[in-house]
Amino acid sequence: MTASGSPTTTGGVTTPLGFRASGTSAGIKAKGLDLALLVSDAPAAAAAVFTVNKAQAAPVVVSREHLARSGGTVRAIVVNSGCANACTGDEGMSAAREMAGETARLVGCPAEQVLVASTGVIGVALPMAKIKAALPQAFALLASDQGPQAARAIMTTDPFPKEAAAQLTIGGREVTIGGMAKGSGMIEPMLATMLAFVTTDAAVPQPLLRRALTEAVHDSFNAITVDGECSTNDTVMLLANGQSGATIGDADYSAFVRGLRTVCLELALGIVRGGEGATKLVTVTVSGAASDDEARRTAKAIANSLLVKTAIHGGDPNWGRLIAVAGRAGVAFDLQRAKVAIGPTVLFEKGRPYDERAPEAAENLKRKELAISVDLGAGSAMSTVYTCDLSAEYVRINADYRT
Repeated sequence: MTASGSPTTTGGVTTPLGFRASGTSAGIKAKGLDLALLVSDAPAAAAAVFTVNKAQAAPVVVSREHLARSGGTVRAIVVNSGCANACTGDEGMSAAREMAGETARLVGCPAEQVLVASTGVIGVALPMAKIKAALPQAFALLASDQGPQAARAIMTTDPFPKEAAAQLTIGGREVTIGGMAKGSGMIEPMLATMLAFVTTDAAVPQPLLRRALTEAVHDSFNAITVDGECSTNDTVMLLANGQSGATIGDADYSAFVRGLRTVCLELALGIVRGGEGATKLVTVTVSGAASDDEARRTAKAIANSLLVKTAIHGGDPNWGRLIAVAGRAGVAFDLQRAKVAIGPTVLFEKGRPYDERAPEAAENLKRKELAISVDLGAGSAMSTVYTCDLSAEYVRINADYRT
């Protein structure tokens, strides 16, 4: 089969054929939507990546179990916000299983074909009575045009919902990939609090689906950071139900991954744009590294530096902070061959500073979206990650998150 294109299109998680969603209020949060349901009309192949945090939340454990038991076949995903159901012991595990079981009863499928996700405060018991009471309403509201409601229902401190979709043609058939995500703080997925749910109406064999998700996540959700914090609940789930009639094979794989990466990156950038207290989206590119791993490690170190992030927020073109981070990142680094630029403005190169260019660089820092680049002078590998500035608003939000 032949494949072409992966243009973005308007839409989200229910834009692919055969998916319905809903968002309703269960009363978990003080106000607003807090319970989302996503259902595939036909059994879907599923793949997922989860947090590497060793303090894993109950829904992460249960969803892993269900994927193993079902052989990667899924009919529904149920998600609550306002409570992470993390570090809640046996009670939390029972709640996650009951949440899946009640959803399965409504959908009419085995419990292991339901995945569960939660987001919110850690260490608080999940109010299952409220969820059980609200699930029938969520089921009744399921529709192909309710993706935006589901995207709002999974939000916590997010300032706006995150949705994205892309289309491509495979074997003469139109294939759509869509998704929704939440995340604003506690963001550095290492697979924040971040959840993402992606769907496609293509049929994708299980090995290819897992491989495609891993590749797409590496360049999107694993390439972002707001505050360097890895959550107990980080999850990305991908469902493929085949309703378009197109099947992804080895020949179409690269095109499919490009489309999947397009959706995942748009969702990931939405998370950074909506980072707690963020005012700027910052692209950090590290080149001249000895290896891909060292390039990524340095880019993450720069993106997570409090000194760098505060300088960006204040509009201070302090290139010395960038050099300092690169030099302490524990990677191969040659100061005499290194280069630092803010936007197109080079501020340090081959051991020489260009402070006379600081006013030009300061103008670049005024933009809502800006780029920073560092060449380590040690090789040819490069990596790009995305982050945001650090403002006093971030401190305010997280100082009183529970209260």
